[in-house]
Amino acid sequence: MKRKEFAVIGLGRFGGSMVQALSDEGVEVLAIDNDEEKVNQFASIASHAVVGDTTDEAVLKSIGIRNFDHVIVAIGDNIQASILTTLILKELGVKHITVKATNDYHEKVLSRIGADQVVHPERDMGRRIAHNIVSNNVLDYLELSDEHSIVEIVASRRLDGNTLIDLDIRAKYGINIVAIKRGRDIIVSPQATDPIKQGDILIVIGADTDITRFEKNVVED
Repeated sequence: MKRKEFAVIGLGRFGGSMVQALSDEGVEVLAIDNDEEKVNQFASIASHAVVGDTTDEAVLKSIGIRNFDHVIVAIGDNIQASILTTLILKELGVKHITVKATNDYHEKVLSRIGADQVVHPERDMGRRIAHNIVSNNVLDYLELSDEHSIVEIVASRRLDGNTLIDLDIRAKYGINIVAIKRGRDIIVSPQATDPIKQGDILIVIGADTDITRFEKNVVED
């Protein structure tokens, strides 16, 4: 089975970290930027690194960009270049396009011209950090939509020894504990009679308001 090939356009902090992470996963990744100095920084990390203006359709064609399975547009300092690059990629028939947005207006335009996925790395990381700061029990936070999330919550002393039946979490709070991490072990789809131990990490999915109620009423000491 052929492994997916990726291309990252824009080698700022976000794009550079994507190139590093993809390379660490052992996949083929092409790094592209119009700044030769940045390209040289990633020449030994990426499978290939190219200097090029991606707002020029001829440049993208010469690179063979349509042959890549997934292209990440990480241009952060030039909205016009980001939009134009995305539009050209779409017209060239790239299979999957993920684009970094700098604001909500940028996201709307990207979605309308056909970006398959739009990400807000700074905004999303800010929300995750804020959520972690506010609650001592929350280890990590992943936003699924504007109103729903997956959250890692550390089980407090109040939960020690209780089972899911005892807590009746789904009925009372409308959330689900989909897994429990205990040391190196992960209990997937825990049974209703499985006791929770203090220090367990509960993987909770549900509406943000319901998760917050659960944290305040049950988890916090």
